[in-house]
Amino acid sequence: MNDRSAESENNPNQKPVSTGPQAVGPAEIGQSELGPPDSSASTRRHAWLIVAVLAIVVLAVGAWLWLGHSSEEQTKAKGRGDPNARTMPVVAAAARSGNIDVHVNALGTVVPRNMVVVRTRVDGQLMSVGFNEGQTVKAGDVLAQIDPRPFQVQLAQANGQMARDQAQLANARIDLERYRTLLAQDSISKQQVDTQAALVRQLEGAIQSDQGAIENAKLQLTYARVTAPIGGRVGLRQIDPGNVVHASDTNGLVTITQVQPITVVFPIPEDNVPRVTRRMQTIANLAVDAYDRDGKVKLATGRLLTIDNQIDTATGTIKVKAEFPNGDSALFPNQFVNIRMAVETHESATLVPTAAIQRGAPGTFVYRVNDDRTVTVRPVKVGAVDGETTEIQGDLAPGALVVVDGADKLREGSTVELVDRNAPQQPPANARGAAPPGGKGPGERGGRRSKGGG
Repeated sequence: MNDRSAESENNPNQKPVSTGPQAVGPAEIGQSELGPPDSSASTRRHAWLIVAVLAIVVLAVGAWLWLGHSSEEQTKAKGRGDPNARTMPVVAAAARSGNIDVHVNALGTVVPRNMVVVRTRVDGQLMSVGFNEGQTVKAGDVLAQIDPRPFQVQLAQANGQMARDQAQLANARIDLERYRTLLAQDSISKQQVDTQAALVRQLEGAIQSDQGAIENAKLQLTYARVTAPIGGRVGLRQIDPGNVVHASDTNGLVTITQVQPITVVFPIPEDNVPRVTRRMQTIANLAVDAYDRDGKVKLATGRLLTIDNQIDTATGTIKVKAEFPNGDSALFPNQFVNIRMAVETHESATLVPTAAIQRGAPGTFVYRVNDDRTVTVRPVKVGAVDGETTEIQGDLAPGALVVVDGADKLREGSTVELVDRNAPQQPPANARGAAPPGGKGPGERGGRRSKGGG
């Protein structure tokens, strides 16, 4: 027996220490494995297991939802930051082939074809005015009447002087015949006959002078009636009846301007003179359009009359005159108008809407819509412009679609959606006062009429 055994025997209260596997009896095995289980401990273990499984499931679902939402937000953020990642609605139009006119634009001044300041040609008191301000008159219409009595008196005096001189001439001619008879009888000298013949000629000259005085008096009497020298529109009256007018007055009585037809004078650069000259030789009546100050409303259409005979060296331009019928009086003297005149025609040119032309770093360009609904920047050169149509020169064939509206947010390679601007817009389904599809109206609920229904 070893020392540990001796200590055990000496100390009976000390528990034996196991130094290795010990043999277990059959009775102990049956009692430990086949004995009744602890029900409370098993229930607690099952409860903790269920809680652990539920916690794992909740964590997994939360992680999945959080990752999916974060990915969606990143996708949306990426779409907002990158214009190429989202579809942009645009309006497109097809390029076409056609003819376009090359126009010369200029600022012109409306000039009346004829303008006259009506002045009196005699002095006298203005008795009456025979026109209304702004009236259209014809040539020969009476405009004013000056007191005619002084001129009537002058005419009467001239007629009296004429009668006296005619009587003297008749008597002188009778005496001349007598003197010639006496000279034939050698009763008087030839000198006396010659003196009488000179007197007859003197009186004949006096008669002619008297006739001139009579005509002058009649003319002055005619000038007392002021008539319109040309037809046109009269302006504002410069003097009132009762005033004394003079032929030397500066302002005159009234101004008449001929406005039908009317002309427009405008300058063009000297470089355009050859084209305008060739156009005039080809077309007899070269059309000229007059627009308002904003260049949007066409006022009249006329024809080119002529070109001035020299170029202004100070400005490098030459004056051109055009004539307009002006039947509706749309053009007014001294009015400023915008002139557009076609001087050349480009045939079989590539035409696009003017709104499709963009300007930026590449210069002048258009957005071409590809077959896969993406856009490509195509640099072009702008030619003639005719209102909403522009001629372009570049790598763009007729029939290609170009963006005309919505190009402000586009980039190279952006994806677009074609929108028809003429398509009617559908009202919202849940508009106020309208029943939703498949639902009841505002006066019905659940298929039963409301109490307030009639």
